[in-house]
Amino acid sequence: TFNRDLVTKGAEITAYETRASNIPWNFSPTMDVGRDARWSRIWESFGEDTYVNAEMGTAVVRGYQGENHNVVGANNVAACLKHYIGHGVPVSGKDRTPAIIAENDLREKFFEPFRAAIIDGNALSVMVNSGMINGVSTHADYRLLTQWLKEDLDFDGLVVTDWADVQNLLSRDHIVHNYRDAVREAINAGIDMVMEPYNLELMPTLIELVESGEVSQERVDDAVRRVLRMKFRLGLFDKPYWSRHDYPNFGSAEHEAAAKAAADESITLLKNDNNILPLKQGVKILVAGPNANSMRTLNGGWSYSWQGEKTEEFAEQYNTIYEALSNKFGADNVVLEEGVTYNMAGQYFEENQSQIERAVAAAAGVDYIVLALGENSYCETPGNLEELSLSDNQIALALALQQTGKPVILVLNEGRPRLIRKIEPNSKAIVHLYLPGNYGGDALADILAGDVNPSGKLPYTYPKFEQSLITYDHKPSQNLDTKMEGAYDYGAETSVQYSFGYGLSYTTFEYSNLHINKKEFAAGEDIMITVDIQNTGKVAGKESVLLFSSDLVASITPDVRRLRAFDKVELSPGQSKTVTFTINANDLAFVNAEGKWTLEEGEFMIQLGDQTALTKCRETKIWNTPNK
Repeated sequence: TFNRDLVTKGAEITAYETRASNIPWNFSPTMDVGRDARWSRIWESFGEDTYVNAEMGTAVVRGYQGENHNVVGANNVAACLKHYIGHGVPVSGKDRTPAIIAENDLREKFFEPFRAAIIDGNALSVMVNSGMINGVSTHADYRLLTQWLKEDLDFDGLVVTDWADVQNLLSRDHIVHNYRDAVREAINAGIDMVMEPYNLELMPTLIELVESGEVSQERVDDAVRRVLRMKFRLGLFDKPYWSRHDYPNFGSAEHEAAAKAAADESITLLKNDNNILPLKQGVKILVAGPNANSMRTLNGGWSYSWQGEKTEEFAEQYNTIYEALSNKFGADNVVLEEGVTYNMAGQYFEENQSQIERAVAAAAGVDYIVLALGENSYCETPGNLEELSLSDNQIALALALQQTGKPVILVLNEGRPRLIRKIEPNSKAIVHLYLPGNYGGDALADILAGDVNPSGKLPYTYPKFEQSLITYDHKPSQNLDTKMEGAYDYGAETSVQYSFGYGLSYTTFEYSNLHINKKEFAAGEDIMITVDIQNTGKVAGKESVLLFSSDLVASITPDVRRLRAFDKVELSPGQSKTVTFTINANDLAFVNAEGKWTLEEGEFMIQLGDQTALTKCRETKIWNTPNK
C-alpha cells in the first residue's frame, strides 16, 4: 500500500483483538528484508527495500504498543521484531538455512530496520534468526545479540529464541558437543528467554551452569530483569488476565472495513492492455484456476491455523473470488470451472488431476476469463520450493484458455512472485492480489468493476527468470545496457518482469517542477524536496510518490538507486498537489568497506517519477560510531 496510516490502523486492530484473546505479546512484525523471491516468507515481510521495512515495521510497532511503551494500554500488546537478523536471504532460498551477507550490507540494509523500530518505535522485544550468518549461528552470536543490539542501541527489551533453536545449536548446527554447551553459548550470547518446546532439562542445566560459573549470575539477573520489565510494562502484575467481554469491538464492522481498505490499496494492477479493465456490468465471466474459489488461498499461512489449512472451516461467511464476482456482476453472468485444483489434504504444492478441457469448454459462453492462479497456503519451512515458476498444470491451463481467443484477466494470488513469463504476453490484464485476507475477493471485484481504482505498488522486483533474481538497488555492473568493449564482448543485463514500485492505475499522473532547496549540503543538514503531481485522467486515484536517490560516484560501488522517502496522495481528475519531502543528509550515507557509515563529497541524483535533479555533498564525513 505504501500507506503508513493503513499499516498503523491494522496494527491497532490486531493488538486489540490479540489482547481480547488474552494474549499480551505478538510475535510480529516480521522485519526480515525479503530480497530473495524463492524464500517462503516473502509475504510476511514488507518486501525487498530497507527503508520500507524500517518505516512500515515502525508503524506496526506503534500500532501494537500505543503511545507509551513503558505503560502499554489495555488495548495494546508488546511487539516482537523478528527474525534478527538476515533471515530473509538464505543462500539456498530455503527457510532456516545459512545466509552469506557482506558486513557493510549487514549493517546498512539488514540491521537498519531493526534499529529504526527500536529507536523510533521503542519495540519491547526481538526474536532471533533461526539460521546463521557467515557461518555463525545467530543464537550464539554475542556480537549481534549483545554488542550491536543491546549495547549499541541501549536496548532494554528482551531477546527471545525462535522455536527450539538452542537445541538446534547442537543437533543441527553442530557448534557444541552437548546440550549443556548449547545453553551456555546461547545465554552468554545474549538470549533472555528460550522458546524450548521439547527439552525439560533447560532450567536445571542453566542452574548448573550458573553454579559452575560458566554463566554468570549477572547475566541471568539481566535476562530476568528484561522479562520482568516487559511484564511490568504490560501491566500483567496488576491484571494478569481479562475477559473477552471487555473487548466489544472484536470482529466489528469497523475492523472489517479497515481490512477491506487495506486490501483495496494493496492490490496491484500490473498490466491493462487497451484499458480492458474495468469491466462493464452485464458481461459474462468465467472464473477459473485453483485460487478461484478458496478462502484458504486468499489468507495464506498463519491464518486460523499454522499452515492455513483450517481457513475454509472458519471463514465461510466471507467471499471467495468467484463468490465476490458473482455478487458484483450477477450470479447468472458468472461461471465457475477451475480446471486445476489443489489437493487440500496434501502439501501446499500438490494439485489434483487437472480438468483443463472443462474450463476450455466453459469459456465458449463468456465474454471474459478471470484466471486465478498462484499458490496454496503455507508458511515457514513447509513452504520451501524447488521451482519458482507456476506449476505446469497452471501454465497449461493459462495457455489453453488464452488459445480460446477470449480475453484472459490473470489474477495472481500468491505469497511470493511466481514466474509468469510464458503466460504474460497473452494475458490482457494482470492483477496481483498477494495474500489479501478475508476481504480480498470483494476488493478484487470492486477493482475489476471500477468501483475502486487500484493503487498498490510492488514491494519487490518481480523476476522473469529464476537465474536472474535481482533487487532494484543492485550494483551498476549487474544491469549493463551495453556490451563491454574489447575482447570481452558481453554484458550483464538482467531481465525482470516488473520493477520494484511498479503499479498501474485507471487514471494517469504527471510529475513536474521537481525542486531541491539546496544545491549543496553537508552531513546533518535537512534537504527539502518538492514535486508537483497532477491527476491527468478522468477518474480519482491514489498515487504512491516514491523518492529515490543515486550516489553517482563512491569509494565502493554505489547501488544504482535507493528509496529515501515515500508518501501516498489522492487526487481528483485534473487536481494538482505539491508533495514535500524533508530528508536528512545523513540518510544518504552508506557503510564503507571498513564497516563505517560514510557520507562522501560528490553529486547525488534525486528522482521522483520521471523527474530528476542533482544536488551535491560538499564535504566527506565518516562516523566513528556504529550507527549514525
